[in-house]
Amino acid sequence: MKKPLIAVPIGDPAGVGPEIVVKSLASGELKDTADCIVIGDRQVMENAVKICGADLKVNVVEEPEQGDYREGVLNLIDLGNIDQKEFAFGVVSPMCGRAAYQYIEKSIQLAMDRKADAVATTPINKEALHAADIHYIGHTEIFGALTGTEDPLTMFETNGMRVFFLTRHVSLRVMLDMIKKDRIIDYVKRCTEALRRLGVEGGTMAVAGLNPHSGEHGLFGDEEVKEIAPAVEELQKMGYDVVGPVSADSVFHQCATGKFNSVLSLYHDQGHIATKTLDFEKTIAITNGMPILRTSVDHGTAFDIAGKNIVSAVSMIEAIRLAAKYAPFFTK
Repeated sequence: MKKPLIAVPIGDPAGVGPEIVVKSLASGELKDTADCIVIGDRQVMENAVKICGADLKVNVVEEPEQGDYREGVLNLIDLGNIDQKEFAFGVVSPMCGRAAYQYIEKSIQLAMDRKADAVATTPINKEALHAADIHYIGHTEIFGALTGTEDPLTMFETNGMRVFFLTRHVSLRVMLDMIKKDRIIDYVKRCTEALRRLGVEGGTMAVAGLNPHSGEHGLFGDEEVKEIAPAVEELQKMGYDVVGPVSADSVFHQCATGKFNSVLSLYHDQGHIATKTLDFEKTIAITNGMPILRTSVDHGTAFDIAGKNIVSAVSMIEAIRLAAKYAPFFTK
């Protein structure tokens, strides 16, 4: 049976992205799961192979279909956009920020053209993007813009627990103004559809509470009374299998043990802390609501250890596995 083909941009070359790509492909753990086409720079990847001591041959191709997908081969589309004379590990640079963006751009193009079945991304550095005059907050915003998706959905999955996010990269003060009934209704509808597209049928979604103990009926915080509970009640009347607000100090544990099929976290750290505490390395970001599927490691560029053969590839391996798992639902 043909394996899904996953496009893998190497991220910021000054970070650990090239190393985790090399280690993942050299591990042998993906041989029965997925084929990968890497988008990056030849010199960077050949150097990463040496740093990791990996038994891999870098095979440069123009198109994914030209790849040699046997073990021991790293198939690479070489954008040739890194000048080694200016390159240094662990340093924020416009060159690397621009290169990282171009790798993502090419990966998205491959997936949109159905030359790849999904994209599994590696870490980028927001300062480097900004230095390169590329003004996106992160991967999600880049994917949204380049796929024509107004508001992509972020979902984390780790050990079967799925967490969506009502708000992402905003301050807590701004987040409070975004906890609105209509927004919650819209997100639960979209999250339910996203789960269906991933082949997840049945089960109950829980909406997390915002305040301690979900506000104790307005004793300390009234968002649950005014916005969250009314949204859930209206959704239930529409036929959605959703409950809430469920106190955030227990809802993630209940989801992890199978009571809920997913949780709608109300803000960034609420869901991040829960998933990463459960299993930091296997917490994978999945971007839903787009024409293509994207998964990602959920750690940073780790500039402090880049180029030292220290980084673990567990998260990258898991990101590629999940991309391969869900890709068939996007290529039907």
